[in-house]
Amino acid sequence: MTLKKVLIIDDEEASRTIIRQYLEDHPEIEIAGECHNGIEAVTLIDEVEPDLVFLDIQMPGCSGFQVLRKIIHVPQIIFSTAFDRYALKAFDSNAVDYLLKPYTKERFEQALSKIIRQGNSTESIQNLAQSTGSVYYDKILLENGNKMISIHISDITYLEAEKDYTRVFTNDKNYLSNFGISIIEQKLNPSNFTRIHRSHIININQIHEVYRENGDTYLVLKTQQLFKVSKSYTDNIRKMMY
Repeated sequence: MTLKKVLIIDDEEASRTIIRQYLEDHPEIEIAGECHNGIEAVTLIDEVEPDLVFLDIQMPGCSGFQVLRKIIHVPQIIFSTAFDRYALKAFDSNAVDYLLKPYTKERFEQALSKIIRQGNSTESIQNLAQSTGSVYYDKILLENGNKMISIHISDITYLEAEKDYTRVFTNDKNYLSNFGISIIEQKLNPSNFTRIHRSHIININQIHEVYRENGDTYLVLKTQQLFKVSKSYTDNIRKMMY
């Protein structure tokens, strides 16, 4: 699959220039924007919804990792940084590659080819994960005071974005995750969870009913909690209808 839109986010003009120059050999790729700080990056990513972002780590406003926790739209990420100590954390954040400055054009092409080979849409990523037998855990660990508590995935009723974090709800308790909701979404089995709003992910097995009223779609859980389905996510509900 061919990449379409790319963003370049780096606080150094020279670094952005190098990426622009390297991308000149790929006329099929559109550079949809650039910015030089983390705060602008969050807004730009959610507005443009790029396929790929070249992202620096140490920037004014907030770091590259903080950007990933704040965004709603989750593109493919190639980190581009002068610091090698962040490599492990970068791959923990599902980065496709980690370019250590200064890097050669050959190294740049190697990173870019990973994206082109596997495709750049969320659906393609999910299909790739399923086809390669990726494992979704039955249990997850969440903070509970000064301890970590094990929660069975099936006990989760829904997840709710809470600024840069995510509130995870079960029938009788809730827990705060340090990860943003878009990052958690990538770790959940799409057969069991679906996003219905930029702020909400629902456990499909907890749905009691769905109905329409005055042109809007509403979802009721078995716990009788009511949610309005965002128009941009109604297709996720339609896919379950027979």
